[in-house]
Amino acid sequence: MKRSDIPYLDDLRAFETTARCGTVRGAADELSLTHAAISRRINRLADMIGTPLFERSGRGLRLTTAGDQLADVCRRSFDDLSRTIATIREAQVTEPAAILLSCERSVAMRWLIPRLSQFQDAHPEIAVHLSVGGGPVDSKQNRAALALRRLDFEIASGWSVVPLFDETIGPVMSPDMRSSFDQGDYIALGSNTRPDAWDDWLRLHPDAPRPRERRMFDHHFLMVEAASSGLGVGLVPHIVALDDINRERLVAPFGFDPDGSRYGVLHPSQIPLGKDASLLLDWLRDRSRDI
Repeated sequence: MKRSDIPYLDDLRAFETTARCGTVRGAADELSLTHAAISRRINRLADMIGTPLFERSGRGLRLTTAGDQLADVCRRSFDDLSRTIATIREAQVTEPAAILLSCERSVAMRWLIPRLSQFQDAHPEIAVHLSVGGGPVDSKQNRAALALRRLDFEIASGWSVVPLFDETIGPVMSPDMRSSFDQGDYIALGSNTRPDAWDDWLRLHPDAPRPRERRMFDHHFLMVEAASSGLGVGLVPHIVALDDINRERLVAPFGFDPDGSRYGVLHPSQIPLGKDASLLLDWLRDRSRDI
């Protein structure tokens, strides 16, 4: 078959949309055409191929065997076209686009932001826009180039994952609280995002002193600041307490235990990572080795 014998693209679009919508009216609405225009294009396509593509089924339409075969090919071809055009458009950006990096709030505030200037100093030509967010990422709604997440949820289709480090948690406190902690005279600070964390940790450490009271915070970064200020003992991920431990604002007498989850970076699998985003991803992997 010669390329000149291939049907008009408009006819194929009208046919594929009708097959997908199930009605000519639905296709007309989607393509912003009249009912008559859709019907003309489908009839012209059927005449060119030499066989009917639809048959009546009650008040609706049903694909013929030939129509079903053609609809499947059209659907896959249009999907390939959409992906290819999106990739080409991404490659045609003449000015370096800012990288959108989404990160969980506590990790952003307690670990990422204090280090991000290191990346900016090394790559002043790369702009990084930071947003905060947690949990699942919807590839249809959120087109962040990179998303730093605790991987405790099902990864949506369309996202690739680059593992970074294992999550570990443990109790932290100001040095002045250590004696009260050892005597069991302390307030246990917890996070509403992980309400069972203290129960799990105490079961893992049956010889550890029990708290006299518990108080909950909305976020780990608030809990760490409360622990640093002497309000109690916070059970926190290592990553959010790391800098305060290094500065000796906090101590962690029991260390940190793995909780079975990991952190990683997600990025849209159908959009190739550009050079700048790849540099940022490599930097994140390098910095995470210190955790």
